Amino acid sequence: MNAFTKQFLTRRAFLQRNSTGLGALALASLLKPAASAALPGSGPVVPGLLQRLHHEPKAKRVIYLFMSGAPSHLDLFDPKPKLIEMTGKDLPDSIRQGQRITGMTSGQKNHFCVGSPFKFTKHGQVGTEFSEVIPNIASLADDVTLIRSMFTEAINHDPAVTFFGTGHQQPGRPTMGAWASYGLGSENANLPGYICLQSGGGGQPLQSRYWGPGFLPAQHGAVTFRGAGDAVLYLSNPPGLSAAARRSTIDAMNELNRLQLGALGDPAIAAQIANYELAFSMQTSVPELMDLSKEPDSTFELYGAKKGAPSFAANCILARRLAERGARFIQLNHRDWDHHGGLPGALPNKAKEVDQGAAALVKDLKQRGLLKDTIVIWGGEFGRTAYSQGAIKKDSFGRDHHPRCFTIWAAGGGFKPGCVHGATDDFGYNITHDPVSVHDFHATLLHLLGVDHLKLTHRHEGRDYRLTDISGELVKAIIA
Repeated sequence: MNAFTKQFLTRRAFLQRNSTGLGALALASLLKPAASAALPGSGPVVPGLLQRLHHEPKAKRVIYLFMSGAPSHLDLFDPKPKLIEMTGKDLPDSIRQGQRITGMTSGQKNHFCVGSPFKFTKHGQVGTEFSEVIPNIASLADDVTLIRSMFTEAINHDPAVTFFGTGHQQPGRPTMGAWASYGLGSENANLPGYICLQSGGGGQPLQSRYWGPGFLPAQHGAVTFRGAGDAVLYLSNPPGLSAAARRSTIDAMNELNRLQLGALGDPAIAAQIANYELAFSMQTSVPELMDLSKEPDSTFELYGAKKGAPSFAANCILARRLAERGARFIQLNHRDWDHHGGLPGALPNKAKEVDQGAAALVKDLKQRGLLKDTIVIWGGEFGRTAYSQGAIKKDSFGRDHHPRCFTIWAAGGGFKPGCVHGATDDFGYNITHDPVSVHDFHATLLHLLGVDHLKLTHRHEGRDYRLTDISGELVKAIIA
């Protein structure tokens, strides 16, 4: 054995076997409170990667209301009188410009324009137009930033959802919430930093990787809370097992894990120890969190929720409770917005499921003083076409996928209230000014959380990755 090999083995032995090695340091960072110099103005209980934020944050947390299946911007947020006039006529070639469309409509002989059957009216002091099917969201006109010029790269659901969530169309990268947890840590040691709630049924399936950690440490993926039974599977102790016995079991397992950690220095073992500790803490904190019985009747009336019944509105109440308790990133997924047919009847029903709850969440956060440092985002993965998929009937038509423009809205946490950003052409087909890419939106979101998107990175397989990939510009016009 030469001198170089001896030196290499000595270094490796120190890092892997010494109790002060990398694994022990990782464990300490997961289990101990942050130092007082950690994050200005936030002081997370469980620190993240960033010991100091890059600039003063405007927001501490995010609530992401994800409308799976892609709501039609043309029937909710982006009125187009010209499209109504053109209903039944072919979409002009000058508008489509030979752009790619999906296989579901590429074989149609005609691509007939179809205007929205829903009335749009102005709301708030700013006079922003909203569809009649979302009257409660419309009442937020003076509080929200409406971005009418979002665009994406993917034309089908799975890559589009993956792209909006991770900044890349291919699976395997961390989601927005995972990056927030990784970089900023958690303000509540008894709750996960990233939590996911589900509602709705049918439509496109939801993959767990849509809220996963990707290549980040596993504890940064979202924990999914269920609306019935145990909020988290196996959260309750089995019959006959007391809390004291559970604590003793965890202590014994963690002692074995610590011995293995000292021998190998594997940060994954440190993460597992931290997960056991978090799971034990959640046995007390989560049941109290999920118990809405102490919420006053006025809360259920505000949100349009029914006591004891799982729903999107009930999840919005839980999101507010999670925000109060310091959860970093809360994601509410609501399914079945994929209206390839039957849109005039299906869209109002789907909008009714979320309209009151989403608006109430913003209003409730505002009256409690939480909206100023909580970002609420509402939107899907892309837009819908100006032309009909299939025949246009009096009470039935559909819209295909449309990545070139769509609308999302955001409120609170530094977004400019009463702002309408960007615009599309008379057909709602192309962006005419102020386009906002998914990477641009991610860069702006991180900025409001006090993070420079260029500096929050993770080295994986020899490369430094970030949420915005190799792109992204700050959209200053939508920041208050």
